[in-house]
Amino acid sequence: MVAQLFTALSDARLGSPRRIPDDFLLGAATAAYQIEGAAFEDGRGPSIWDTFSREAGAVAAGQTGDVACDHYHRYRDDVALMKELGLESYRFSVSWARVQPDGMHTNRKGMEFYSRLVDELLGADIKPWLTLYHWDLPQALEDKGGWPSRDTAKRFRDYAMEVYGVLGDRVEVWTTLNEPWCSSFLSYTAGEHAPGRQSLEAGMLASHHLLLGHGLAVEALRAENASLDLGLTLNLTPAQPLDPDSPADLEAAALIDGQTNRWFLDPLFRASYPTDIVEAFRALDPRAANKFEDGVRPGDLESISTPISTLGINYYQGGIVTGSRSLSPELAERIGFDALAIPPLSAPETTRPTSSPLPASRGFSPDTYLPRTAQQWQIDPIMLKHLLLRVHNDYTGPSGTSIYVTENGMAGNDVLTQTESGAAVHDPTREAFLELHLGAALDARDEGADVRGYFYWSFMDNYEWTWGYDMRFGIIYVDYETQRRIPKDSAKLYSRIIASRELNVAPDAGLLVRRGTLLENVPVI
Repeated sequence: MVAQLFTALSDARLGSPRRIPDDFLLGAATAAYQIEGAAFEDGRGPSIWDTFSREAGAVAAGQTGDVACDHYHRYRDDVALMKELGLESYRFSVSWARVQPDGMHTNRKGMEFYSRLVDELLGADIKPWLTLYHWDLPQALEDKGGWPSRDTAKRFRDYAMEVYGVLGDRVEVWTTLNEPWCSSFLSYTAGEHAPGRQSLEAGMLASHHLLLGHGLAVEALRAENASLDLGLTLNLTPAQPLDPDSPADLEAAALIDGQTNRWFLDPLFRASYPTDIVEAFRALDPRAANKFEDGVRPGDLESISTPISTLGINYYQGGIVTGSRSLSPELAERIGFDALAIPPLSAPETTRPTSSPLPASRGFSPDTYLPRTAQQWQIDPIMLKHLLLRVHNDYTGPSGTSIYVTENGMAGNDVLTQTESGAAVHDPTREAFLELHLGAALDARDEGADVRGYFYWSFMDNYEWTWGYDMRFGIIYVDYETQRRIPKDSAKLYSRIIASRELNVAPDAGLLVRRGTLLENVPVI
């Protein structure tokens, strides 16, 4: 199926490349726990991921982020490599557990690391893009209740101001949270991520307190410096009905959209939670819904919906859903398939029991026959364009909030090879992925969405949470035994794109990827 990706890209080549606007930011992203290592150095305290990764069966091969990419000691070389590639911005996260090991008191040595990193970036003419929380809650705060506890939101505000007190004179862009869906429902309801709890009530409360922490931090930061570029990043998943004329398919898509997208977009931009999802959760667990409603106190939604400058959107794959595992004759004729197949399994080799992070979902997600990554995630670039347009039209546009694609990438089974000119990593699938998705972001901009930049995930191979080190997302190959960094072919391609500010991909090239798949004749809505 990957061959169709290359065919699509070949057919999308232009006689003259498209010009990338000069004000469109091009960068790459990482996260603290995934790359820093130095888990027990200079006063860093344990995070929930230090604890969770040591639980039996929680992470593939029992791997931890203790060493990871050793970025804590190698940051200068890593920034030099970013400069060599021409990255315009670097999106990184601050480890709460490194800066405040107990969640309250500041560790000077931990804070000094980020000060040195920011100075190194500025010296290389790379814009620092700071994320305050990328899932590494201090274990000390989890022991006191974690994100289901309201107090954690207040602690987060205080932590944000401590970091601002040191870095606020040099960092302009402040992202409060990365992917709160993952750090609430995936972590407290499904138990797939740290801290591994399995409770709908805990997930609902965690989601609210994460958003409340965001709102409190934005209010405090804005009061301190009104010129800051403030926002947060959401991982959004388009949920497409297989048959747009089917009420069952539309309902199945709405339930996924409500749990992953509207649950966060609505309170941020409309000061309310989606009532259909609250009621769907109530049908599953009345006590959880009641506790959640009790936890949403007067003034909370006003804080959460405090205007932001920027919304980051992380996109990895789209989704197709149907209310039935069988096809009507009419639908079968329309889409050119007479049966639906079960998609390939997409899960790390773990044994710890988990639950669904989308407990209110109904329906079936069939195999689309789209190309897939090493994680079996679907490659569907056209959905990125439609996602960006939908968010702009329904949420960010009316509020004057700009959009950045803050993560987009794919896992590959990359292999280091020796050539006459030295070590090399050939990753043509990632090259095609990058070009097609960058093209989709530019398409959305051309059609009116206020999309101002694109960050590839990830700058380098790293610790991929429950997948451990098996999945390689980076444009830089990391030899974990030696910590040697080797730019992959995709890094060299990205560097050429940044230098030339040109992309040789036709508009809507993502539609070509759908040829011959279940989705070729399914309208994108």
